[in-house]
Amino acid sequence: MKHIDGGVCAAKGFKASGVHCGIRKHTTKKDLALIVSDTEAAAAAVYTQNLVKGAPIYVTKENISDGRARAVICNSGNANTCNANGIEIAQQMCALVEKHTGIDKKDVIVASTGVIGQPLSIDPIANGMDELVDGLAYGNSSEAAKAIMTTDTVQKETAVEFEIDGKKCVIGGIAKGSGMIHPNMATMLVFVTTDTAISSAMLQRALSNDVKDSFNMISVDGDTSTNDMVCVMANGMAGNKEITEEGEAFETFKKALSAVTVSLCRKIAGDGEGATKLLECTVSGAKSEKEAKNAAKSVICSSLLKAAMFGADANWGRVLCALGYSGENLDVDKIDVSFKSDKGEILVCENGAGVDFSEEKAKEILLEKEIQILVGLNDGPYTATAWGCDLTYDYVRINGDYRS
Repeated sequence: MKHIDGGVCAAKGFKASGVHCGIRKHTTKKDLALIVSDTEAAAAAVYTQNLVKGAPIYVTKENISDGRARAVICNSGNANTCNANGIEIAQQMCALVEKHTGIDKKDVIVASTGVIGQPLSIDPIANGMDELVDGLAYGNSSEAAKAIMTTDTVQKETAVEFEIDGKKCVIGGIAKGSGMIHPNMATMLVFVTTDTAISSAMLQRALSNDVKDSFNMISVDGDTSTNDMVCVMANGMAGNKEITEEGEAFETFKKALSAVTVSLCRKIAGDGEGATKLLECTVSGAKSEKEAKNAAKSVICSSLLKAAMFGADANWGRVLCALGYSGENLDVDKIDVSFKSDKGEILVCENGAGVDFSEEKAKEILLEKEIQILVGLNDGPYTATAWGCDLTYDYVRINGDYRS
């Protein structure tokens, strides 16, 4: 398996496009994306667990209830959430895809991201469809990635190449997400494509299991969004024997999917609103998978710890504090904590107590862009990793004038 370029267009038979249609005020920012498969594809998706859901969630669930899809249309700048005519608008977006491409509107995944509770007119989307469809191209992943961004500062793309049955297969994806990010999905949209032949049932099984260790282990700010969606389309154009059951081929597919989702997780967490650092907390030595996950997420979610990381302050007591309210029955007297980056690794806590360490060396380690927080519970065989970012002044600034 190896990482390759191409994002959502890296797999065979997928085109993409992105344009500015007029939803967003800034004409230099794209706000409408389209991804199309040359052939019908198996489809699977997972959605936000927030009780308040964007209208596109309901339409997409209905459209892919048969496990099939062929296109994704997504706008940014408006979440199409809490609107009286939201369902109608989302359905109209699907109908526009049918009108301009011939793809059945029931085979369209629709998504929106942006401000909640603002009316969304179909007019700019309709007016932008000709340009959007004309721009479809096999190498256009980056244009679609730009068009789904809101407060993101960088576009997020990744892809991997692997083999099943001697056939080269590819999984690629794009994502958006910067704020309102918290476990159990986040204000993020992730669109994944693959040319692997796999049944919709097995595709859904792979995705549902994967998000438990990937997207549900991210937290930027503790807010779970209304429009989260991760969807996968698999068109089978790689030519492998269709995966319809557990086995070696399915395990290979799951590993490749994980490589893509974890890569996107790191990109999302590292681009948290106002963030200057990617934080990765790995908890080892737990008595159960649940214990390891809850402990790692508790650390990543700690506002005090996030603020300390912003200031490059090796305040390891905040790690212990977060572990203590994780809800897990941890043996505090066994816990070790280290901080690690490209500048080295330093032990700051052993057996639940502080140890002598160089504050200067710790500062040097914590000034890097990617910080690992290593927690050893020393009480079992389980490990889990969670991702987040530091908490900065800019987070408040960005969210203080998000609608302006």
